[in-house]
Amino acid sequence: MFRVDKIYVNNKAFFTYTIKLPKTTLLIIANDIGYFSCRAIDVDVFDSQPNLKAREVVCGCTVGVKTIEELLNAPLYKVTLAARKLGIAEGMVVKDALSKLC
Repeated sequence: MFRVDKIYVNNKAFFTYTIKLPKTTLLIIANDIGYFSCRAIDVDVFDSQPNLKAREVVCGCTVGVKTIEELLNAPLYKVTLAARKLGIAEGMVVKDALSKLC
């Protein structure tokens, strides 16, 4: 199952993506600037490969979430260097980090 919804956080629009996979669910909240997800996405890869690092992907991930609502309220476990440039850090709640994506 693949589901896309539109949500608003602090009057800013974001899309949520819920992708049911065998034995797990991939969760993402995104806009045109960046995204945050569950741990199913490897955030480290964007800073470890020179060609990917050059793209300056703004993203971060959380751990242990099972719903979009849980993702919104979870602290970030890892973030990219590009996310840090926007003031986003590990431990910041996703809902607060979304306000930096403008």
